[in-house]
Amino acid sequence: MITLKTVEAGKLRHSIDVEDFNTLFTDVPANLGGDGTAPDPHDYFDLSLGACKALTIFLYARHKQLPLEKLTVTVSRDDSQERKGLYQLSVTLAPEGDLSDEDKAKLVEIGERCPIHKLMTSTEVRIETALA
Repeated sequence: MITLKTVEAGKLRHSIDVEDFNTLFTDVPANLGGDGTAPDPHDYFDLSLGACKALTIFLYARHKQLPLEKLTVTVSRDDSQERKGLYQLSVTLAPEGDLSDEDKAKLVEIGERCPIHKLMTSTEVRIETALA
């Protein structure tokens, strides 16, 4: 379960508790009425894709005993047409290790199959909101 709570009355900054993990925070930029003190919800959406790709690729490399030592995943967003129904993310992978071009191509392919990528692109998500 994830719980968000307002940190200070009248402010947009919220604490985020994710079960047994450290508390995270969310806010919005000052130009949108927040204080810009933490990632906004779009940042968390985008980073979930990057995190999933990184972990999926590392698990695959470990399983296949590929010499993947480090991986940098960069996620860039183009939200200029979000209100028209298009939210575009570009992901760049920078693997480190003694990997062949074939290994690197396979890592890209595996990254395309991570669960969050599938969730974002091919799953119908239904959300119910209710009062406590």
